[in-house]
Amino acid sequence: MDALAFLQRKTVPKHTFYVLSGEEDFLKRRVREKLLSALLTPEELDLAPVVLSGDQLDYSTLCNELDTLPFLTSCRVVVVENADSFITAHRSALEQLAAHPPRINVLIVEVKTFPETTRLAKALPDTARVLCKAPASYRLPAWCIEWAEHRYGKKLAPEAAELLVDQAGSTLGVLDQELAKVATAVGSAERIRVEDVQRYVCRSRAADVFRILEAIGAGNSTEALSILEELFTEGEDPLAILAPLSAQLRKLAAVARHVAAGKSLAAAMDAAGIPSWPKARQNAEQQLRHLGRRRLDRMVNWLAELNAGLKGGDPLPERVQLERFIVQLARPRN
Repeated sequence: MDALAFLQRKTVPKHTFYVLSGEEDFLKRRVREKLLSALLTPEELDLAPVVLSGDQLDYSTLCNELDTLPFLTSCRVVVVENADSFITAHRSALEQLAAHPPRINVLIVEVKTFPETTRLAKALPDTARVLCKAPASYRLPAWCIEWAEHRYGKKLAPEAAELLVDQAGSTLGVLDQELAKVATAVGSAERIRVEDVQRYVCRSRAADVFRILEAIGAGNSTEALSILEELFTEGEDPLAILAPLSAQLRKLAAVARHVAAGKSLAAAMDAAGIPSWPKARQNAEQQLRHLGRRRLDRMVNWLAELNAGLKGGDPLPERVQLERFIVQLARPRN
């Protein structure tokens, strides 16, 4: 079951063995909180949960915890974190446990991967297997809209959601923090508008990179290098700057390929994952016009070369490599 669908349920399916899988720790924390709140009263939350580390756990210890009767609580909840290696070492025993789960106490296992094709996964109901996976980048604005409504009772305008992702980046925990801040700031207002995001959301490294791209699209190498210098002064790592820069440039290169294949510009931008709010489309169109087909055709190779250079493949200092690349993009096309 998807974590977002699980979190939006009004009632929590009652089981005594749950597995939370996936790379997104923010969603795992929210799902665990929802489970504990459903299983325990507020007074019991400080008494019942037992948290164990899977990489230091033996199966007999887990059994002892699950067999111990609850004291002053309705049940004991045993949480096993980082349990990938634990499952690998004790898969057969856990399959037996899934077939004959605890009668009173509850086990919550957190792992990075949990293939649905295994016997252990098939032994658990779908609602006991919660996949905590971040949405694809193009779905993040939609996730923000759903999360603002579900968590904070606010209607987030689609354009505001696009801007929020551009400003705050793609980390769910950061997006949640920014939504919480804006929801508090707008008070009793039912909607969060673009103006609210502009006023209250801090710019991320990705937002600064978008400023660099705006300067490139305008052919203003001086402005682009000035923003890059700000990031260097703040101690940003060149590879960390390259990541969001590379992501956007690859999207622009993809737009060029789709247009060359016969798609309209709007359809090409949709296919490449360019945000749909007007300013994002206008900036992308300007950057496409400035860079031109010849540079866009070579972009993927240039990015691969720069990535290799920043990782030691080029004797030039890292900041010089990035500066040279920015100038190469910002200068007028031939």
